[in-house]
Amino acid sequence: MMSLLIFNIRGDLRYLRIGITERTKSLLPRKLSYSPAFLIHKARRINFNIFHQTRQRIDALVWSASELQTGKRITIRGFPKHHKVKVFRVASDRRTDYVVTNDLSQSDTSVAQTACAWRWKIEQFHRETKQLTGLEKCQCRLPRIVRNHIACAFLVWVRLMRQAYETGQTLYQVKHGMFSEYLRQQLKTPSIKMDFA
Repeated sequence: MMSLLIFNIRGDLRYLRIGITERTKSLLPRKLSYSPAFLIHKARRINFNIFHQTRQRIDALVWSASELQTGKRITIRGFPKHHKVKVFRVASDRRTDYVVTNDLSQSDTSVAQTACAWRWKIEQFHRETKQLTGLEKCQCRLPRIVRNHIACAFLVWVRLMRQAYETGQTLYQVKHGMFSEYLRQQLKTPSIKMDFA
């Protein structure tokens, strides 16, 4: 059995146990070097010391000045017992965020915060490509056709983004503006004449 780390929209961490067969081994990468950084909820139960079995909330941790800069190693409830992650406390004017990464060599809070900030850009990109380019409306099953559809959707997104940048509008305004202009023109002078006889 192999454990895969996944997290849902709320940022909750889960482990997914899957059976590895010879067929699925070929689909897995040879070396996993991806070190995600993500936010964790302040009420999440963690264990700071492996010798103590009591779990406490992450916002109940006491942070020294050096730990604020370099982070702390912790274990998270629901993870394997000896799987350590590093948590960074990032305080702003309005709230305190806890950024978690499995890269234990990470020793700078600002780098972890920057990596976590990229997640929003990625989420925004996925939302825009789904809503504006019809990315998820492909009904094809053949892998090549699906790849072509995704590539076309990304090209449409790039073109919309360029147009939005040039006109100073949002992507949504650019897309809906094209349709509204077309509809106005067709209502004034329809290109297809309808005969009602």
